[in-house]
Parts: sequence; structure tokens; C-alpha cells
Amino acid sequence: MPRTAINRGSPDRWKRDIALSVDLYNSWFMEFAPQTFRKMRLATAKNVKQALKVTNNLTDISNKTLKEQPEILPILRMSTCPPITRDRLVGLAGVSKTLVESMEDSLNPRIPPRIAFDRLNIDLDRIRDLIRKMADVDIFVWLNKNIPATEIEVSRAATIIADRLCGSISDPIIRNAQEKRQLNAIGGWLRGRNYHQVGGLKFNEMKAGTFSFRTNVPISIYGDIEPKQVNIPVDVAIMPMDAKEGDLPLLIEAKSAGDFTNVNKRRKEEAQKMAQLRSAYGKDVRFVLFLCGYFDSGYLGYEAAEGIDWVWEHMIDDLALFRL
Repeated sequence: MPRTAINRGSPDRWKRDIALSVDLYNSWFMEFAPQTFRKMRLATAKNVKQALKVTNNLTDISNKTLKEQPEILPILRMSTCPPITRDRLVGLAGVSKTLVESMEDSLNPRIPPRIAFDRLNIDLDRIRDLIRKMADVDIFVWLNKNIPATEIEVSRAATIIADRLCGSISDPIIRNAQEKRQLNAIGGWLRGRNYHQVGGLKFNEMKAGTFSFRTNVPISIYGDIEPKQVNIPVDVAIMPMDAKEGDLPLLIEAKSAGDFTNVNKRRKEEAQKMAQLRSAYGKDVRFVLFLCGYFDSGYLGYEAAEGIDWVWEHMIDDLALFRL
């Protein structure tokens, strides 16, 4: 299956496409960010209020509460002056990093089951004492008073802490939403051309006219003793309509960026992935990028030199040029 240069072979068009890609990303961001962050802030503020309720508005942070509701730890970290990161909490309190990471696991916040009972209580004591000592009294104004917090004071504090929490995870929020939108764009384009989405198949067992999202491609890495099989995740695998027996699907990596700096820091990742795929499946393996945002000539030139082509999201119909 020959490799044909689509965009990597046309540097005279790069400057124009970079500008159009930046415009598309900025338009999406301006529309997406405000409404998404408002929704997240409201939901987060609700969680903060619950954390304040179970800690009696930060006046009673007990080990029992931390054990039963470990998910409140990120809220407690954002309640200090200044707010502290996970690693800073571990260092300042002198507690187990595993404990902190387990309590803040986004999917399953928990107390590690193997931690010794005495060590657990000592670490929780230290966390509790540090939060009390560093609590932001300019936000939790009732902490220096001998009267209970008012409803207005609690609501105001919850909104401020919610803002801190949302700000600390803003990049992942944006990145995940942008990736979802890019995959939806590719899926919509393919369905409009009678491709069908499949799942649960090995990438080299796909039939002509099908595509899949988040597909693992197995490769072998050769170490000192024996080869080890690992999976390379790719965002989209597409088997062309005219695919023959033994053909491999087109592999696509969706990439977006909100500034020029980070893409040039990470540009080697795609080149490494391409090298691994070629080593495992031959020089004609097809691996391309689907780009939206801030990708400058330095990034594009690097990827082109590695034999990697791309499709701009604002030129999504270029997918057809890859024999789709």
C-alpha cells in the first residue's frame, strides 16, 4: 500500500493552514469554555458544600470522615492559603504519597487496603493538622470567630474553592472535550460515506468499510532477555472500502493544541510511535495525524521529515485522499 504525501509534501500551504487551524480552535474554545466551566463550577461548588457539611465547615476534620469520604481531600487542599498540590501536601505533612494518590483517585477514591492501621491514623492526623493550620481564613472567615458560618458565607466560600478546583484541572477538561469533538467529526465523516463503526475486534481483523475508536495495536519490544508485547493505542483505525485480504487499516491520531509551545515539546512522541509501527508492520504502515489548533511550521517540518502525514480538521475532506 504506497504512501502518498498529502499535506506533508506541500509546505507552500502550511502557513495558510496553520492560520485557519488556529482560527478553528479559537472559535471552538470561545464557544465551549464558558458554558462547560459554568456547568463544572456549579457541580463542583455542590461537592464543596457537601465537604464543608461533613467537616462542620472545616471546624471538625476527623480521621473518620477522611476514611469514609476520601474524595474530599482535593477540596481540602484547595482550602488552604496558598492552595497546595498533591506533592506539596505529601512533603509538608510527611505522609505516604500512595495514600494521597489513592484518596484522590478520580475513578475510585479510597484508603489503600494494605496500609497499616497505625500508619494510616498518623498520616491522617498529619493531613488534618496541616489543613487546619493553613486554612484560608480570608475565605473561611468564620474560622477566626466564635459564631457559626452563615449560609451566604458558606456559599461564597464554596464558589471560590470550586473556581480553584476547576482552574487546576482546566487543561484536561479542554483536552478531553476537544478529543471527543475531533473523534465525532471523523466518525460523522465516515458514516456519511457508509462506513460502519465496530468494536471488540483486533485491528488486523477489521473488515473493509469499517472503523473503530481507541484501538490497540500490538507490537513487540526487544529487550536484553526476550521480546515483550505491548499495545500502542491509536485514536481511530479505518479499513478502506477497497481493502484487500491482508491490508492494514489507516491509523489516525487526533491531536489538538491551544498554544505553540507544548506541541514542539511533544512532537517526538508521534515519530516514536511511527517508528515502532514500521518496525512491527513494515514501511508501508499508514499512520497519520488529525490536527486542530496551534501546530507551527517547526512541528509540521519535524513530522514530515519522519514520514508522517496529516489532515487538518478544517480540511477534513482530505481524508478521502488517503484512499477512503
